[in-house]
Amino acid sequence: MLTTLTITKTKNNRMSSPSSAPRATKPPVKNTVHGWLVLDKPLGLTSTQALGKVRRLLGGKKVGHGGTLDPLATGILPLAFGEATKLIPYVMDNDKGYEFTVRWGEARTTDDSEGTVTAASDARPTRDAILAALPAFTGVIQQTPPIYSAIKLEGERAYDLARAGEQVELASRQVDIYELTFIDQPDADHARFYVSCGKGMYVRSLARDLALKLGTYGYVSALRRTHVGPFSLENAISLENLEALGHKNAALTALLDLQAALDDIPGLTLTASEAQRLRSGQEVMIRPQHDDALGGHAAEAGLVFASCQGVPVALIEPVAGAFRVVRGFHF
Repeated sequence: MLTTLTITKTKNNRMSSPSSAPRATKPPVKNTVHGWLVLDKPLGLTSTQALGKVRRLLGGKKVGHGGTLDPLATGILPLAFGEATKLIPYVMDNDKGYEFTVRWGEARTTDDSEGTVTAASDARPTRDAILAALPAFTGVIQQTPPIYSAIKLEGERAYDLARAGEQVELASRQVDIYELTFIDQPDADHARFYVSCGKGMYVRSLARDLALKLGTYGYVSALRRTHVGPFSLENAISLENLEALGHKNAALTALLDLQAALDDIPGLTLTASEAQRLRSGQEVMIRPQHDDALGGHAAEAGLVFASCQGVPVALIEPVAGAFRVVRGFHF
């Protein structure tokens, strides 16, 4: 058998073998998926598992979620793709709404139906007693988080320590409860509620503490998140419906724009030169046209969502007569 070897010449005419020739490098893959997918998370999945399923459908290099939901909870899970991941902190700081059911008469380790029973009571609160107790749980209140939570103690998650059998003690903290409404009482063992709250409020702690005030024990037996800031069930899609769309291009139609997360932040359209200045890290002087666009209050506008020809440029804020970048976007 005759074996041949191909020899090539480089530009300086030196001989080289294919193995020594420089290899062509592939250009980096550009992330082309940007925006929000408002998922109606199904029962039984962790937030990370739900995120993974959606990511396999839509693609995207950078993906994150705005606010964790336990496997036993359903409802709104905002998923951020691409440049939208830069806005996750703003979404997590928003108010949230939940519908939840309390099961009276039992205390559980996790303060939900996943835990084991630690105490029991035959006492069952009446409707009138429940209504009378609710005002004590509205406004700014002190609340101790569940020991099975993601709060860190000396670098360790509280739930990891609790599962390892260690004693976990969490400090109480202030939380905001804007609204707490009694919905109905299906039977003596259960009552349903709606709560609207600020960041860091645990529904499981609320159910536990409400039951104790009513002279019994209680835990969350059902939980559904109805909104996170501007995201609600009205603009959410179920995992089943997303999968039914069949392919990536169709699934991408469910994405919302970046600014969908910023409904309470004013927008400002920039010229191309102004956008270029911000993208290069420079400030943009506040001009009369900016003031007009922001209702005459540009200097006190707070955060502003800046765009140019429909393309997001940055979150900016006014400082000493100019706009400066708080968070830039790269498209």
